[in-house]
Amino acid sequence: MATLFDASFNASDSPLSADQLVAALEGHEVLVSSITDRIDADLLGRLPAGVRLIAQFGNGVDNIDVEAAYRAGLTVTNTPSVLTEDTADMAVMLMLALPRRLVEGAGVLLGDEAWPGWAPTWMLGRRLRGKSLGIVGLGRIGTAVAARARAFGLSIHYFARDRRPPALEEMLEATWWPDLDAMLGAVDIVSLHTPHTRDTYHILSGERLARMRKDAYVVNVSRPELIDEKALVAEIRSGHLSGAALDVVEHRHGINPDLLSLARENRVILTAHMASATLEARVEMGETVIVNIRTFMDGHQPPHRVLPDGRR
Repeated sequence: MATLFDASFNASDSPLSADQLVAALEGHEVLVSSITDRIDADLLGRLPAGVRLIAQFGNGVDNIDVEAAYRAGLTVTNTPSVLTEDTADMAVMLMLALPRRLVEGAGVLLGDEAWPGWAPTWMLGRRLRGKSLGIVGLGRIGTAVAARARAFGLSIHYFARDRRPPALEEMLEATWWPDLDAMLGAVDIVSLHTPHTRDTYHILSGERLARMRKDAYVVNVSRPELIDEKALVAEIRSGHLSGAALDVVEHRHGINPDLLSLARENRVILTAHMASATLEARVEMGETVIVNIRTFMDGHQPPHRVLPDGRR
């Protein structure tokens, strides 16, 4: 960026406040934001007049009021495709680790007590092959997860607003469910791969979690807002659900202590937003940001422009 543009950087690796962002953007045309920057309508209304582009370093843009940015004449871009493979890998890793009690088993030899040795009924988990996987949102990442899951012998089911082309369904041997509630009651594992919008907030509500098959699992590498965490804790505590693997959790006011407690009891796996945390992904994200900026500054439509819902 410094080679191509007259760039200023936040070298602290911590989010700037709204006032600091406004001050830092004086004399600049582009804001390179990340998911930790809250760019709401109030902040957008205070931006210096010269700012024309918000180039998000990341796939999700729920930290940005895209509708307000559009109304203000600002262009918003993101870095979608470069995260697909790494995020799909993470989802399947969690899918494997959860029923096989991998995290719990990995800590046994490191504990204070001596391991007594193998026994036929010790550390029993659940087999993955033969189980059914329900994917909520069969976009790029959901499709990549489905392709990996088939190799482990899972049957593929998905819910999406629009049915995918027959060729894709045939390749994945995937079954489309137009009714999410019906799918939730028919699968053993539910994996979330949909963005956070007004329509998907708490898409796994307490009512829907209760509809899930007994002993089912939940995997989320997408957005924490998709799950009612309080209800999820209750369903696991009651024994209705066998567990959850979450790479994203609500943490604005501190991580839910009940979730942490379940993790310590090895009934939940928590990872720290690691799905795209590979060196390769971060480099490609940065390169995609630069491509979006360069294309925009050259007077063309950026390849990864984000528009409000319903606009094309």
